[in-house]
Amino acid sequence: MINVLKNVSLRDCRKFLIKVGCHNKRTTGGHEHWTRSDLLRPITIQTHIDPVPERIMKQIINALQIDRDKFVEIMNS
Repeated sequence: MINVLKNVSLRDCRKFLIKVGCHNKRTTGGHEHWTRSDLLRPITIQTHIDPVPERIMKQIINALQIDRDKFVEIMNS
């Protein structure tokens, strides 16, 4: 059960991106580039950093235009 943005594992971050309709467009080096039709630019996560840093999780939920409560709801569903 996830209730904060820090200590989100890379695995859980990927699951979250899939749940919100994103897909991995490409992987270059140690970075995955996730996209969705309504995003202006891809969401990039580093595959060699686990857990995903809190600032990156904040950037992801801001790019998806959701708030922290919605993030928790999606992750716990």
